[in-house]
Amino acid sequence: MSPLWTSEDAARVTGGRVTRRWEATGVAIDTRELVPGDLFVALRDLRDGHDFVAEALRKGAAAALVSRVPEGVAEDAPLLVVPDVLRGLEELGRAARERSTARVVGVTGSVGKTSTKEMLRAILSGQGRVHAAVRSFNNHWGVPLTLARMPADSDFAVIEIGMNHPGEIAPLARLARPHVALITTVAPAHLEAFDSLEAIAMEKVSILDGLEPGGHVVLPGDLAVTPVLAKRAEGVATTWFGATPACDWQLLETRITDSATSSRALAEGRTILFRVRSAGRHFAMNGLAALAVADALGLDLTMAILDLGHWAPPEGRGARERILLDVIDDRMAFDLIDDAFNSNPASLGAALDLLAATEPKDGPGRIVKGRRVAILGDMLELGPEEMEMHRQIAAHPAMATLNIVHCVGPRMKALHAALPREKRGEWHETAESLLPRLRHLIDAGDVVLVKGSKGIKLPPVVEALRRLGTPEAQAAGGE
Repeated sequence: MSPLWTSEDAARVTGGRVTRRWEATGVAIDTRELVPGDLFVALRDLRDGHDFVAEALRKGAAAALVSRVPEGVAEDAPLLVVPDVLRGLEELGRAARERSTARVVGVTGSVGKTSTKEMLRAILSGQGRVHAAVRSFNNHWGVPLTLARMPADSDFAVIEIGMNHPGEIAPLARLARPHVALITTVAPAHLEAFDSLEAIAMEKVSILDGLEPGGHVVLPGDLAVTPVLAKRAEGVATTWFGATPACDWQLLETRITDSATSSRALAEGRTILFRVRSAGRHFAMNGLAALAVADALGLDLTMAILDLGHWAPPEGRGARERILLDVIDDRMAFDLIDDAFNSNPASLGAALDLLAATEPKDGPGRIVKGRRVAILGDMLELGPEEMEMHRQIAAHPAMATLNIVHCVGPRMKALHAALPREKRGEWHETAESLLPRLRHLIDAGDVVLVKGSKGIKLPPVVEALRRLGTPEAQAAGGE
């Protein structure tokens, strides 16, 4: 394998000092995920990465990017010493982008960034070598890390760009320098840091600050804040997508089943049919946007549609699996929808719509009728109106089809109180206190949605539900 970084190249672009020559075939920030040959980057986050340099070297790291020689590490160990580790990682990312001839897509938005990034990975992989982050690496260290890992011979790169506060997107966009920029949508999220939806829209559209000359932008065309996006995009080649006739790419019709969503759309006057292997109209809209990006890149649209049809959501993003409760009787099972990674009013509404489209199985369990069951955790960073936003979820149209809703977290207590008595399940202060109750809350035939913000820590609930039985290998929409 040819090196991703040599000590000479890395020292040159970072201005750092090399203790001895080395070659790295990858870049890692976590010793638990380190592969022999990686350059270990000793970032300071919840822990100081310098504390793990010795372990990284023992595990086969080619070298470590550090700001000092850590305790317990020999002076002649393979190190790249820089004044600031994060700044050094940024310089590696900037240099990797500079040396690459890949066509780069930047993806941002309040909802759907990671799913759309993965759709684009599926689409672009059929037409070249694609580089994209393995997970949702979209922040001040995730974007430079993704770029620093980019092989020089990549044909395409998909860079996810997120934010929590004003002023975060533009610098990351200038680092990524996308040829095509996509905003999936603008919705209430991170309102603790923004005073309005318009302010969020302005932050999202600042991705254009990094757009390459002659670049293209793909934008949602039927939002209340679309005029804000349009004003900033004046003079830039723009494709609008959405559900209204004003959009260049218009979603006309979706047909949702337990296992897939089939759609018909107008793509600048052409009728197209496409499919994703998951239930949910929001996945259809994200798929439409991804196809518009492929078209903006000048790719084969027919091939892109075929490759999109193989996409299914990753774990924690709406992935669906069947949990067998009895290895002999395969009717004794429930369906689990794992959407436990993130939540805000828009993404929660989409998840409830997805749950509403499912078909529980009647008959096999203790409760004769199969149920649609939601386990919902707090939506975080919504600002002073957060309790009202949680309360309003009770009025979402999909709630009419749900049988029972269990709530987790202090903010979800507002939704719990607003639910009709017949739909009101249990409320727990923490996910941990819910765990012992799960066996009593789920029955064969049910479809169970788990959804909440990352900080409310619902993934252990998903794992506990899996441990109730034997998971079938069935991702969302699997056939």
